[in-house]
Amino acid sequence: MTALSADGIAVIYDRTAILQDVTLDVVAGELLALVGPNGAGKSTLLGVLSGDVNPTHGSVTLDGRPLTDHRAVELARHRAVLTQENLVSFPFRVGEVIEMGRAPWARTPSFEDDEAAVAEAVAATDVGHLLTRRITSLSGGEKARVALARVLAQHTPIVFLDEPTAALDLRHQEDVMRTARSLADAGRAVVVVLHDLSLAGAYADRIALVSSGRLVATGSPHDVLTADRIGEIYGLRVQVLLQDDRPVVLPVRG
Repeated sequence: MTALSADGIAVIYDRTAILQDVTLDVVAGELLALVGPNGAGKSTLLGVLSGDVNPTHGSVTLDGRPLTDHRAVELARHRAVLTQENLVSFPFRVGEVIEMGRAPWARTPSFEDDEAAVAEAVAATDVGHLLTRRITSLSGGEKARVALARVLAQHTPIVFLDEPTAALDLRHQEDVMRTARSLADAGRAVVVVLHDLSLAGAYADRIALVSSGRLVATGSPHDVLTADRIGEIYGLRVQVLLQDDRPVVLPVRG
């Protein structure tokens, strides 16, 4: 089931096209990875899909209505967004930051689910030992996991994650992607911006490859992550191997 659709999206800043003619569906029960070189337009596309960036041309529809027709609280109950920054400058305790994810459900019947939603998010992100710490005292990786916990606690049918593994060590990168995979398996629509092509290959159902603001390929990891295409887009020779029938991308060195 299509959860959200983007049609003919273009974003132009100062006469520079950041995105051009992008049409893409976000599907429930699927993990969609947005990949591409630096400056390709991945984060801008995620912002358009989530309603945080207004397109210059084109439209995004949710439940058959343009995103712009949805009130802010409606959007917050439909989709949760993890941005790259996620800065919290005030010294809130970690538990308080995670509980902020439940704000859209205040004064609704779902308010009764707050405790369970927070506990589930804490367990999924391995931050239980940090709950009484001040957010300003954490390392970059710890802050990233707390930010993800806040997003998970929001408990929405659509989840947008912008480079959720960027500040994390190897174990927690895998933990985050396993969590994203489990959300999709449970029926949610999950969109993840990733730089690591092998992570995208390991966990995504579908990959959208963005280059110079255009959607150049969309499909299964096997279809999109080919050595020729990656070499052309990234300007780097690579080899694509298989592990558990999933593509692993390695640069050709020497």
